[in-house]
Amino acid sequence: MQAAAQSPYPSKPVRVVVAFTAGGTTDILARAVTQQLSEKLGQPFVIDNKPGGGGNIGTEFVVRAPADGYTLIVNSVGPMAVNQTLYKNLPYDPLADLVPVVQIADVPNVLVVNPAVPARTLEEFIAYAKANPGKLNYGSTGIGTSSHLSSYMLGKRVGADMLHVPYKGANALNDLLAGRVQFMFATIPSVISHIKAGKLRAIAVSSQKRSRSLPDVPTVAEKGFADFSAGSWFGFFAPKGTPAQVLALLNKSVNDALPPLEAQMIREGADPVGGTPEQFGKFTRQEYEKWKAIVRESGATAE
Repeated sequence: MQAAAQSPYPSKPVRVVVAFTAGGTTDILARAVTQQLSEKLGQPFVIDNKPGGGGNIGTEFVVRAPADGYTLIVNSVGPMAVNQTLYKNLPYDPLADLVPVVQIADVPNVLVVNPAVPARTLEEFIAYAKANPGKLNYGSTGIGTSSHLSSYMLGKRVGADMLHVPYKGANALNDLLAGRVQFMFATIPSVISHIKAGKLRAIAVSSQKRSRSLPDVPTVAEKGFADFSAGSWFGFFAPKGTPAQVLALLNKSVNDALPPLEAQMIREGADPVGGTPEQFGKFTRQEYEKWKAIVRESGATAE
């Protein structure tokens, strides 16, 4: 038994939970990085999709898992920074019950419009929205998602009357392409191919800095809204109590995995990040405080 206890980590397959469906941004990024980890560390890192509850089901599964390094989660802004305010009586505290390992990527939202909307710049879009109150409908991937709250923030800042139409997942994009809604803030990976094909028009990105994936698209911030910052981000977390040496090895291994993936990630719409657990933990708490205020202001709630 003592020999088993001293086996170097990892000595068996590692489960990596994704709290969303296969094929989404979280899943795509998680699979790219875990493939690198499997090769570098000599054990399979196996993706386990556990969607539902806005990411809460998969997140709680990992919160309740043994803190031995063999159950991890690649999680995002919603479950880690938004849901605690959005959902009443969440039976766990993601910031206390999970520990940060490393941030994988920033994925800004991009304001995209159906080409039928006569606007090519943010200034033209705002002018059109204000001149046509109630005529612009925006899709989102659900109430309280960064997709919803980004549009809410913009509408509030410019004083435009625009109607929110929440969807489940990819259905929002389908209706935007069909013209049933006129615009949305979407993660860049989900729409970059449609932008390049001319099926959607990119107006502005939601990050403070321009995205390396869409360098010609300006930020909302540089167009006169200096503190506008909204979007998605992704990273590894582990159950509280996971051994420090395991966390250190995982942090180093993910940091080593990112450079070979950089060109692919940027091409697909993500900006690689990396860094220390402390940096990621501080960033996650800042995001929680930011989104708590926005969710409360918006009045958004989910059961």
